[in-house]
Amino acid sequence: MARNPYFDILFEPVRIGPVTTKNRFYQVPHATAHGYKMPNSHAGVRAIKAEGGWGVVNTDLVSIHPTSDDAPYPYLTIWDDADIAAHALMVEKVHEHGALAGIELWHGGASVANLFSREAPMGAESGRATYNDPVQSRIVNKSDIKEIRRWYVAAARRAKVAGFDIIYVYATHDYLIHSFLSSKRNFRSDEYGGSVENRVRLLRELI
Repeated sequence: MARNPYFDILFEPVRIGPVTTKNRFYQVPHATAHGYKMPNSHAGVRAIKAEGGWGVVNTDLVSIHPTSDDAPYPYLTIWDDADIAAHALMVEKVHEHGALAGIELWHGGASVANLFSREAPMGAESGRATYNDPVQSRIVNKSDIKEIRRWYVAAARRAKVAGFDIIYVYATHDYLIHSFLSSKRNFRSDEYGGSVENRVRLLRELI
């Protein structure tokens, strides 16, 4: 059966910044329940998608720092250089089939309990950690913001070393960056709170 020409656009290349996808089939970041403990399985799942013809294949969410620990749930990390090899394996498998590889850099903010790292959750405001009673989160201060920027830069550099073509900053779903963006979560009185321009400031600095 011949393909309906209406769908031809889906098979056209698309330029995204400095890279070009072979088509418009785009596998967005999503969890596989493999996490950092099963890098071969994670790479294998992504390889299957690339082999199936997807133009872009992305990771799960990838934690950038021990203050973003999603235990006991499976999750990926890019905390230090030791994590690069596992990500490079996924990139290699995806590239073998002509697809681009993307990574989603994530900080859970006050939506994680940090049961493994034992770090205090942090967010735009202080209060109960969003999904994990009875954990208390602390407010991000100016010194933390400098560190957060440094963590994201370090994670992005490791992602480049691993060979990723596309790098995301995860900024939704009530995680750290979203807690700054949301007027329902951000009640700060400094330059990172109040107006839309202020609430988006941290995200703009990261990008």
